[in-house]
Amino acid sequence: MRILLTNDDGIQSDGLFALIDTIAAMKDFNGKSLHQVWVVAPEHERSGVSHAMTLKKPAKLRRLGDSRYSCSGTPVDCIIIAGLAILHEKPDLVISGINRGPNLGTDIVYSGTCGAARQAALQGIPAIAISCAAHCDNLEYEGLTSFLSANLKELVALWKPDSFININGPSTKSRDLKAVWTVPGKNKYIDNLKCFDGSDGYTYCFLTEGAEERMPDALSDHHAISQGYIAVGLVEVHPRAFHEPSLNGQFVF
Repeated sequence: MRILLTNDDGIQSDGLFALIDTIAAMKDFNGKSLHQVWVVAPEHERSGVSHAMTLKKPAKLRRLGDSRYSCSGTPVDCIIIAGLAILHEKPDLVISGINRGPNLGTDIVYSGTCGAARQAALQGIPAIAISCAAHCDNLEYEGLTSFLSANLKELVALWKPDSFININGPSTKSRDLKAVWTVPGKNKYIDNLKCFDGSDGYTYCFLTEGAEERMPDALSDHHAISQGYIAVGLVEVHPRAFHEPSLNGQFVF
């Protein structure tokens, strides 16, 4: 397969390097590479940009090596630019990650990692977002990469149009991990803001990590991660709305 890799942590992310090494190491019985790997990732960290795109100004592309590029734009920009300006056709698969930190439940809405996978799915491309669901300096990716390598064909077969596969797993070297099928949990963040008045007349506002509330659900990705499992889910890309026929005719005009 022709596989496009991206992320939201940036082109120098250790999670992206682990993903590149994993896909490149997949070979057939004759030692021939199974996949052609292309990398287009943001030149700087773009965490939390969701499905943002660069509009009304150019996104700058830099070639770093064979099949490897950095982009000044967002993860979504990377998907669009890769298809139109580099590959000139759709890849067979997009994998976004490996993200530093979880993309569980409501995180999916904010995540640039998931935004890239969503954009690929909107273009009809099978897509996977993969995240290491831990908060620490030295993440271990071996557990996740071994799972991905062993199950890539099966994961692609699970993909459905207008969706992307969202994977979260623990930080571990262990390859003895169980994966379970999950649904996105619900979590609510209590925003925490610190503001400082600058000498230039501006007030500088810093959004800092606040408390998090989670709704208990035994089928959720949150629960699976809390039990040490790899959480795998199929996420719809289109917004869903409540249908209320009773409201018809209630408007003034």
